[in-house]
Amino acid sequence: MRLGLLVRSTRERHGLTQAQLALRAGTSQNAVSRVERDEISSSVDTIQRLLGAMGEQLELSVRRIDGDFDPDHLADSMAQTMSERLERSLAWNR
Repeated sequence: MRLGLLVRSTRERHGLTQAQLALRAGTSQNAVSRVERDEISSSVDTIQRLLGAMGEQLELSVRRIDGDFDPDHLADSMAQTMSERLERSLAWNR
């Protein structure tokens, strides 16, 4: 889910306007609007502050990638220089 959509859906669920949320979070209505439209790359702190102003808590989780993820391949890639990785990527696209 997009972070902006998360903020908007939470705000609407709480029956708040953007201006009301902005007042609670100590920011401007314009800033809330920009976050909700994903016009800015919001930091986790910003999202936590907006959600916290509505009595909500942001929770992040991690899960193992299903499929062809190969940790050895990743380690090999990370051992290469940026130039080597770029060249390999370009070769794959040729």
